[in-house]
Amino acid sequence: MKGHIVKRSETSWSLVFDIGQDEQGKRKQKWVTVQGTKKEAERELTRLLHEMNTGMYVEPSKMTVTEYLEYWLEHYAKTNVATKTLDGYRESIRVYIVPQLGKHQLAKLQTAHIQAYYAYAQREGRKRFPGGLSARSVLHHHRVLREALQQAVKWQFLGRNPADAVVPPRPERTEMKVLDEAQTARLLTVAEGTRFYLPVLVAVTTGLRRGEVLGLRWEDIDLDAGMLSVRQSLGQTRQGPQFKPPKTEKSRRGVSLPALTTEALRRHREEQQKEKVLLGDAYQDKGLVLANPIGEAWTPNALTKGFGFLLAKHDLPRVRFHDLRHTHATQLLRQKVHPKVVSERLGHSTVNLTLDTYSHILPGMQEEAAEGVDKALRQALQRNTPEAGTGGKEGKKK
Repeated sequence: MKGHIVKRSETSWSLVFDIGQDEQGKRKQKWVTVQGTKKEAERELTRLLHEMNTGMYVEPSKMTVTEYLEYWLEHYAKTNVATKTLDGYRESIRVYIVPQLGKHQLAKLQTAHIQAYYAYAQREGRKRFPGGLSARSVLHHHRVLREALQQAVKWQFLGRNPADAVVPPRPERTEMKVLDEAQTARLLTVAEGTRFYLPVLVAVTTGLRRGEVLGLRWEDIDLDAGMLSVRQSLGQTRQGPQFKPPKTEKSRRGVSLPALTTEALRRHREEQQKEKVLLGDAYQDKGLVLANPIGEAWTPNALTKGFGFLLAKHDLPRVRFHDLRHTHATQLLRQKVHPKVVSERLGHSTVNLTLDTYSHILPGMQEEAAEGVDKALRQALQRNTPEAGTGGKEGKKK
């Protein structure tokens, strides 16, 4: 296939390329306008010609929602999101969105079509059992679809995003489950002597996410300084566990360790060294702090499943492993640690996110703050009354 570029302005270009022949055998051409530099226009023309030559090109006017979403998964999501996120996108699109919206032509997809799908999904959208999907699940579908259609606008397949005007469902905020200090102590007591003691201890004393705990390497920990650095995370994907960079830039952080955790890590390192010597060449040393018995990565799903069994066996509150992170933050805030410090330990993007996430703690903290102000002000007023001590009498003499 051949093509060329026509300059429209300093930042606008028309790409002209062959798309086959009409019924009379005459050459058909396609004109596509792109914005940017000439080099960017040349790259886009090369991409379009490659698609034409490999049979992947579909005219936007004839492209169905199914064809577009598969195109978006392959050419955008696959290279721009984490593997686990991509797995979730594929499931949302192929299992739920495409069966209801895929038959529509992309250019003719309307806001009403999307709104009707959300209503259907909440009413009878479940696949294995009768009933509808939760508002949170449908909201997730909305976010995936809206992101995909927004990229269609950028690629000039659409003039506007029909999902922008849709009103997605608003899920009710679920009550956060956390352990108090007594429950945390009991959990650590029953976990002692098991493989779960150290991951539980690290989680409740640092606020690390599950993947961050499992991704820790000895090179990330300075036991003498009592610090650890979050540099990677272990994620669970359909292809198996995979290491990846921290969730966000703020997630790449340093976290100070309490002495209890530092001491436990020292003991664990000594035990791990003994296991290496005992197993010899059979030990696959990956440098991981929380490895499986032969040194390889401990999968996130295995940790979650084992943690659940531990709670059930000892009749402890049924919380997720991730709730240990919430437990750490909640206990710090109750101890009046500044929210900014808590935010930094958790790796939140802003302190506002921390305050929003743990707003359920704030009412009690507000009351304590008011009582503290009241007490301090009353004491100050009492000291400055004429009858209060020597200072008051001297004030009268003057």
